[in-house]
Amino acid sequence: MLVIKEGFWYFLSAFIQLITFVLAIYFFCISIVGWIKRKEKSASDYPFEKRFAVLIAAHNEEIVIGELVDSLQNMNYPKELYDIFVVADNCDDNTATISKDHGAIVLERTNKIEKGKGFALEWAFDKILNMQNGYDAFCVFDADNVVDPCFLAEMNKKMLEGYRVIQGYIDSKNPFDSWITASYSIAFWTSNRLFQLPRSYLNMTCGLCGTGFCVDCELIKEMGWGATCLTEDLEFTMKLALRGISVGWSHDAVVYDEKPLTLKQSWNQRIRWMQGYADCTGRFLGKMLKKAIKEKNIIAFDCATYLLQPLRIVVYGIIALFTFMQFFYPQGGLFRMNYIIPNYIWMVFLIAQFLYGPLIIMSERKFNLKVLLAYAVYPYYNLTWVPITIIGMIHSDKKEWSHTAHTRKINISEISAHQNNSEKTAI
Repeated sequence: MLVIKEGFWYFLSAFIQLITFVLAIYFFCISIVGWIKRKEKSASDYPFEKRFAVLIAAHNEEIVIGELVDSLQNMNYPKELYDIFVVADNCDDNTATISKDHGAIVLERTNKIEKGKGFALEWAFDKILNMQNGYDAFCVFDADNVVDPCFLAEMNKKMLEGYRVIQGYIDSKNPFDSWITASYSIAFWTSNRLFQLPRSYLNMTCGLCGTGFCVDCELIKEMGWGATCLTEDLEFTMKLALRGISVGWSHDAVVYDEKPLTLKQSWNQRIRWMQGYADCTGRFLGKMLKKAIKEKNIIAFDCATYLLQPLRIVVYGIIALFTFMQFFYPQGGLFRMNYIIPNYIWMVFLIAQFLYGPLIIMSERKFNLKVLLAYAVYPYYNLTWVPITIIGMIHSDKKEWSHTAHTRKINISEISAHQNNSEKTAI
């Protein structure tokens, strides 16, 4: 019986390691395509044609909502071609009043049963479409954002190029407020360049990020929204992929997002993400694999690999733990692990990934001494993903929405000034 158990453990371990390593190589190979940024036509070369309903989902966001609405009021885009809507969702503060004072159209929603951003968006989409104001697309933002003045022009450009859903570049509003915000910022900068951009170059689908995206109104009429889980962005991305619709990418449509300040806030937010992620994996992984095999569809295959990310995180964590413990306990015992892929290859691969990240961030003109210091703590942030992912997978059946309080009050002018100063001092 012991021999059978050991044999089972060996083959299970070997299978998981092999799949994880193949996925790691796959993601690495795709990321290479994003190393060199291609030159694109300017948004100003396209006529301003598309009419946008700019939609902000807000729950008790009186501290930050004014700065977002102000930044949207100052788009480099004809004012007659867009309207700003704020969904004051189950608010008991001054979000609605402040939004009106800053010039937004406020839609107040009260529903104590269907709570969360996905439900609020579904309600607002239906309400705005029934207004019959001739909008071509929705642009969706979180209340803690501020938006680059070129955002709508860039979305107009991508829509005229034929895209029906486009994700913008998610940047950080507060990259150096704490070690947590710095780690979040590094993760988003890296993902923008190594995950999103290369997929747009390869004509695959990019991932929606929950904010800073644009979706064709006719598409919402055709298929509805229906994305109401804890990660509505991932859910809608998968639904689009099943219908053969790719999410485009706009590297120059920049949205500045507030990152959580503390580990506790980050922990709770990322557990919610992983709960929704695990939920979507259970619902869509089989469908994606079936579509990929049956139709030889590379986009469905890529989406399936993306849904396996929680498994990769857990396996990486286990391998790192066992490698570390076997260094101190070379005789093995409890920490003995059979490596189908030699552990030194894992280590070289992980170190290589860690090292080329700063090079990519440097090419994004984000790299300075503060980023260098942030990289010293970035591995600890990554390690926290292991327990967070496990907890999220265990509690994937829980649907309770947890609100992240936003407090970083900053306007787009301050961010622009900081960006210009950072570019001058970049390494």
